[in-house]
Amino acid sequence: MPVCEKCGLPEDLCVCEEILKETQRVKVSKTKRRFNKWMTIVEGIDERDIDLKNLSKELKGACACGGTVKKGRIELQGDQQDRVKDYLERKGYSIELREV
Repeated sequence: MPVCEKCGLPEDLCVCEEILKETQRVKVSKTKRRFNKWMTIVEGIDERDIDLKNLSKELKGACACGGTVKKGRIELQGDQQDRVKDYLERKGYSIELREV
């Protein structure tokens, strides 16, 4: 049975990802872009520990919107702050909302 190198537990019982989620300070903000369109920005997630492309895909599905990963942050089309906050809190992240 494979063992996690970080915590020493068997991989099916590994808690490393949950601990990483709790320790990161994720900031969710919204800003206006071209043509007065809103863009929701999710930043503060360490891309070395969490797969941002996969998380972005999950968020786009949960919010029913488009988006991308740029410069270590997730950008979603539209004002999605409340949906993103609810989704990430259910996944175990601690969230800070910011107005920009």
